Amino acid sequence: MKLSIVSPVYKAEKIIPKLVERIEKSVALISSDYEIILVEDCGPDKSWEVIELIAASNSKVKGIKLSKNFGQHPAINAGLSVAQGEWIVVMDCDLQDQPEEIEKLYNEALKGFDIVLASRSNRKDGFLKKLSSKFFFTVYSYLTDSKFDNSIANFGIYNQKVIKEVLKMNDYIKSFPLFVNWVGFKSTTVEVEHASRDSGKTSYTYSKLLSLAFNTIISFSNKPLKLFVKFGMTISLISFIMGLVTVFRYCTGAISVLGYSSLMVSIWFLSGVIITIIGIVGIYIGKIFDQTKGRNSFIIAKTTNYDV
Repeated sequence: MKLSIVSPVYKAEKIIPKLVERIEKSVALISSDYEIILVEDCGPDKSWEVIELIAASNSKVKGIKLSKNFGQHPAINAGLSVAQGEWIVVMDCDLQDQPEEIEKLYNEALKGFDIVLASRSNRKDGFLKKLSSKFFFTVYSYLTDSKFDNSIANFGIYNQKVIKEVLKMNDYIKSFPLFVNWVGFKSTTVEVEHASRDSGKTSYTYSKLLSLAFNTIISFSNKPLKLFVKFGMTISLISFIMGLVTVFRYCTGAISVLGYSSLMVSIWFLSGVIITIIGIVGIYIGKIFDQTKGRNSFIIAKTTNYDV
């Protein structure tokens, strides 16, 4: 198969017909040999019923329904696991990623690239979302000693060999853009027009985004542990120097009675540092525990036009 288009679906029953229609019009300019894989992430609306209805009259549309809400990135992985195209497009279902840009991505890939990422030159997101995204990628770039562009998300076209390597990564916490960044291969970016959300509102609340950012950083980087080691050594050095100063002042008669306030402040401060460090270590141990369980990151409950 020439081309696979994978899109995770959540609370999008009103968008799906338009999504499929626009994808087909765009992809028809490239090839007639394609498939559209819609992964329904067990949302509370009738998205799955809409997918089944469209798939009943269109064999190119393949539907996958997960057994529960696993999240956007596990849903993407579920779609990638069944995609058969030589080239695979990943895009969100809300039509902010415009299907008309697929041809531009594909033509760029033909120049010899394995990965072509869509760069949203003018994001049509709210100010707080754009600010939080920029902050996350700045922090993540620092913690992983790598470079990430906050204008790039899931939208892009990927060679099958890239996706095969991504699927080999059995990390319990999934983050598709970070996986793609890690596997390497020859890549480039293309500026695309980012659209406003077609209908409804994003299912990502700020608390969910914060949780996703925290889990991703902890799962993909051990630099916080190294930073706390450096911080602890710095505190120890300062404490040692202050101890020498205190002993010297006591020996010279500058201090007759050690201060209660400074003692209590030191105890509370160092106790807070110790508890924080133990907490961070505990979180990492918890992530190791989750990883060693070996549980699947997604479970497919139903399919249409496809046999698992």
